[in-house]
Order: sequence, then structure tokens, then C-alpha cells
Amino acid sequence: MSQLPEFIQALLSPEAYPHTTNRIELLQTQMSFVLLTGDYVYKVKKPVNLGYLDYTTLDKRLFFCQKEVELNRRLCPDAYLGVVTVTNDNGLIGIDGKGQVEEYAVKMRHLPQEKMLNVMLANNQVSEDMLTRVAQKLAKFHQKAEIISGFGDIDTICQNTDENFSQTEKYIGETISPDSYQQIKDYTESFIENNASLFGKRIADGKIRDCHGDLHTAHICFTNNICIYDCIEFNDRFRYCDVAAEVAFLGMDLDHHGRSDLSHSFVDAYTAFSQDEELRHLLNFYKCYFAYVRGKVESFKLDDPYISGEEKTRILAVARSYFELAESYIEI
Repeated sequence: MSQLPEFIQALLSPEAYPHTTNRIELLQTQMSFVLLTGDYVYKVKKPVNLGYLDYTTLDKRLFFCQKEVELNRRLCPDAYLGVVTVTNDNGLIGIDGKGQVEEYAVKMRHLPQEKMLNVMLANNQVSEDMLTRVAQKLAKFHQKAEIISGFGDIDTICQNTDENFSQTEKYIGETISPDSYQQIKDYTESFIENNASLFGKRIADGKIRDCHGDLHTAHICFTNNICIYDCIEFNDRFRYCDVAAEVAFLGMDLDHHGRSDLSHSFVDAYTAFSQDEELRHLLNFYKCYFAYVRGKVESFKLDDPYISGEEKTRILAVARSYFELAESYIEI
């Protein structure tokens, strides 16, 4: 606990909040501190520069908090309440109080944990119909999403994949074996080279959209309207992608949960709603890419000083499982 920033330690006290709360739970990602306070959740961005994101100044953290709220209201309008201040009034730290602004936080309604797709999968509570509803919502969202120019080309795809490999070199032998690293890298480069015309056609057909960008199972909550939350706000390059990539991301994560049957059902439903059969030719490529991304993100957590050694043991296993999944998508 002593390793936590002083203001985060202060926010673990109920007196720091303008509403009544009896219990506060702190969760962490590589990028954020997340404080669960009962009815509300507060997400504070860590002052980090990870290469693909930069939260190192207070102004940048404010900007990205505001952008997070704006973008996530597209698919989860009721949960994102706005941006609040973390203030310091002569040593008294609180939310939206008096005194100097020390930080900013995204304020959300607390979504029911038991209704999260990853939790429901673990409890064997997910049906094909539920994934069909997700597919329908996603297809409608993609249809209305802004068509993006200047992205989806070979240079952008190579930038994303090259970044993956360069940022994971330090984890070779720890979370990914040298052989797996090389096989995935060779497959990725070969696929891009051999499918240049297909990537070009996807651009011409308007398939590069302003998407969600981080569509895995932990970001889908089965409230009445299905809330798809926590999209990528910190780097437009990751959010501006082929709709096929977005479909592959969720399909991959369903595979990771051992439910390839639901993954197939989801893809079939999305394809039926969107009439985009062509995306099937890109599925394994993008599944491999996003499984690698998830392995990379988990690996990054091993360097976070705020995460305990016990938690890092679990993270190590998760990272390895995603890299193994990435390798499984290689088409021989």
C-alpha cells in the first residue's frame, strides 16, 4: 500500500467522496487506477508513457479523460457520467472538492460484475442468442461509424504489427518463446505481403471505421441494452481499424475462454447482419494480431511497480496463454 501514490491512498477513504460509500476497492490496469465505491466507479489515469500512449502531463490526462467519456457514450451512454476533479485542500484530498486540482478521473455508474461477458462465460451462462445480440449491436454501430481515410493501408498495418514485435522483444524467453516469436512474426509479415490487394479493397469499400478498438469479453456487460464500454481513447490508430479486426478481437477472446463454438456463432451472426462475407479471409490474421496484443499488454504489467508479486505470477500465465493462442492461428 505504501507504494501507491498519496492521493490514491487518500481515495481509499470513504470521506474522500461526495456520496455515501461503505467499501472501496482498488483495481489496477497498466494505465489506470480504478476505484470501486459502490454505485460509482472512478478511473484515474497513471502518468505513464508506454510508447503507444502518453499520459505524462495533467493536461494530457484531462484531455484523454474527456475523450474517453465522449467516445464511450457511443456504445454505453448511460454508464459514462463525466469527468471529475481530484482536489487537495491543504492536505484534504477528495473528489470534486475545494483547493488545487491534483488529478482528473472518469466517473461511471458501477456496472454489475456478474453481468460481464467474461464472468458469465466462467459461470457457463452465455448462450448463442446473447452473442447474436452483441453481433447485431456491433453491426449497427459499425454501419453508422465514421469511415476513416488514411488508415487501414499496408503502412499502418505494418506499423501496428512491427510495434507489437519490437515492444515484446524484452519478454522473449519469459512470456513468449523465441521460436513462437519468430513463427508469429514470419506469418504476420507473409500474410500482409500476400494480401496487399485485399487490404486495399477493404479501404476502397469503406470498411475502415472509427471502431471500439478493444473489444474483448471483459468490456461487454449484459445490461438491458448491452453496454460495450472502455474503448480505446488514447491512440486513434488503434481505434481506426477494419471492422473485420473488431470482429476478430471478440472472436479471439471467446476462443481464449475455450468457447470457439460461441466465437463461430458470433462471427456467423455478424456476417449475416453486415453482409460482409469477405471479412472471413482476414479473421485468423487479426485474431493472431489481437491475441498477441493481449499477450503484450499482460507482459507489460510485469514491469508495473504497483502490482504485487503474487498478482504478477497470475499475469505471467495469462500472457503466455495469449501468445500460445496467437501461434495457434498461424495458417500453414
